[in-house]
This record gives sequence, structure tokens and C-alpha cells, in this order.
Amino acid sequence: MILRLFDKPVKNSKKTLKEKAILVGVYCSKLSRYNLDESLSELKMLADTAGAEIVDMVTQKMRAPDSRYLIGKGKVAEMVEKVAEKDADIVIFDEELSPSQQRNLEESLNVRIVDRTALILDIFASRAKSREGKLQVELAQLNYLLPRLTGHGVLMSRLGGGIGTRGPGETKLEIDRRRIRERISTLKREISSLRQTRHLHRERRHFIGVSVISIVGYTNSGKSTLFNRLTRSNVLSENKLFATLDPTVRMLRFKNGERVFLVDTVGFIKKLPHQLIEAFRSTFEEVTKSDGLIHLIDASHPNFEEQIEIVNKTLSGMLSGQLPVLHVFNKIDIVENREHLERVISGYPGCISISALTGEGIEKFLDLVNITFRGKKDGFSHN
Repeated sequence: MILRLFDKPVKNSKKTLKEKAILVGVYCSKLSRYNLDESLSELKMLADTAGAEIVDMVTQKMRAPDSRYLIGKGKVAEMVEKVAEKDADIVIFDEELSPSQQRNLEESLNVRIVDRTALILDIFASRAKSREGKLQVELAQLNYLLPRLTGHGVLMSRLGGGIGTRGPGETKLEIDRRRIRERISTLKREISSLRQTRHLHRERRHFIGVSVISIVGYTNSGKSTLFNRLTRSNVLSENKLFATLDPTVRMLRFKNGERVFLVDTVGFIKKLPHQLIEAFRSTFEEVTKSDGLIHLIDASHPNFEEQIEIVNKTLSGMLSGQLPVLHVFNKIDIVENREHLERVISGYPGCISISALTGEGIEKFLDLVNITFRGKKDGFSHN
């Protein structure tokens, strides 16, 4: 839950099934290296996952972001008209806003303003099921909230429902900065305790001589679908971003009797909030402490090569050393031009293409996994 401090009440009184949202994308060389249309399309999927009804999308290309509003003053005036015309409840920005930019926009547009970071945190808040997941989300949200209290006094008043307002609860956030810092310290201690529990589980897996493979990849690449097929589990699998939040570990048995532990992990995404990476460090350790990685890729996505790059970059910031990685191209059942796909993936030695949904290529995939990650007492063979 990311709560806002409003200097005056904002329009948020309508009781509708879905909040009407206007999306705003900004491109400038100093702000982002990602394609504007692609990034905005992903923001649309995030907003849909959060439960918003998209009523309009606005873009602006500029030389440099405006220090007061991010967008230009003329675009702000245009947005005032659009908010009134579309009867919007919320405006969602594709970039992270500074606390002052958010306040200035709320004062000008008189609606709730949510940036990409707050939107992702909101989705995580709705997805968290385990105690550890909920604690980690709250920690990330409080770290996001803390700098936004500057100059607003100690009370979090005029709290409303809807996107960007889910999480710890009103009573926990109607507190001053000192108490928020105390809460952050408490959360870190509790998460550290749970981290120790995870460590003990990993030690036990190592003791019995069964290696661990983590499935990683961009969000919505089909990790949970593959995980369910391989382990006969029922992990939530949806065509939405961040369907899986809490990591799940199951045993995978091969025909030759070999066994490995398989880990289903949270997906990565471009512009992943640093608050999440920090708060979910203990969860991401399931990846960093693995013996090998299956990098699952949505082969049907038009920009899957960019997604591969984003995952690799995120992993490089987490891993202290090298792990064996098997690149697996998923969703070939909906790939229109397979010949083109085969030419592209030929640049990834040892990779394989599958459909986790239909089962196509799964047997060959399992054989390749068994060869690539041959289980041993002291970990995988890296041959």
C-alpha cells in the first residue's frame, strides 16, 4: 500500500468496479533508453493487472524532463482537460516521480497520481500471500513512502481506496517519520529471521545431495506454467504480470532416477523498482544460491531479445559469480514465424524451444536439463 499525502482532497469518491485511468509515457534521452510505445504497452498491462480501466494514453517526447511536473507545462494543461473529459480517477506515469513532482501534479490535476514504481508495488501488495511476502512488500512500500513525507507533517490523512493504496493499512501509516523508520527496522529484523529459515532449508537440500535449479525470466514468460507441468503442482498461473510472487520449491524427478529441486521465482521487468530488489533480497537469494538457472523466454513477444537483456542485467546485479544457464524459448505454440525464431535463437548455444502450455518439446527439454545440470552431491556438473 502506497498512501499519498494530499495538500487538499482529491477526486476519488466514485464507487466503481474499476478505476478510470489515464496513462502517461515520457521519452527523452536523459530519462529512458526503452522504446516509448513498448514501455507504455507494458504499463497498460500493469494497470490492467492492478484492476484499472484504461480510458486514455498520453505521450510526450522532450529533450529533458521538467523538474516540477516531469511533463511540460503545456502537457499539464492538456491533462487537466483530459481528466475532466474522461472523468478519470487516477493518472499513472510510466516513470518514477519525485515527491515534489507527484505533489505538483496532484495539485494541478486534482486526481490521484501514481507512478510506475507505486503501481508495481501495489500489484505486489495484492499478490503477496505468505507472511514473508507481505513483510517484504510492506518494507518496500515504506521505503518508497518515507521521502514523500517531507514537508507534509506527521499525519497521513484523507486516505482513499483503489490502486496505489493497498498494503499495510491505515493505522500503520498514520504515523510520523520516526515511527515509520522504527517500523522499517522491525520489518528488517523479521525478514532477517525468515531469511535464516530459508538458509536452513537450503542447507538441508544441500545435505541430502539434491541440487537446485531456479526458473527465472521476464514476467509473464510462462514460468509457473512450466513449473506446474514439470512438478505436477498448482501454482497460480495467469496471463497477467507478476502472477507469482512467493517462490515455490518442488522436487523434479527424471526418468533415470536423478532428482533436483525446482524453484519458481518472481518475474523481472524493465525499470524494476530498487525498493523491491532491496526488500526482496532474501527471496532473490533462492536464485543466487541455486546451482543453475533455467532462463525462460517468451518467444512470442516481439521484443524478447530486449527482455533477455533486462533479465541478464538484473541477474548480473544479484549474482556474485557465474552460474550455468540454460536458455529456453517458450510459447512456440503461438509463434507465427518459427523459421525466423530458429534463426534468432541460433545465437544462444545449447538452447531449446518448447511450449509449456501444450507440452511440445518438453521431453527433449527434460533430457537437456538432465545433461546440463547433472545432479551431484557437491552441486551440478558445469561441463
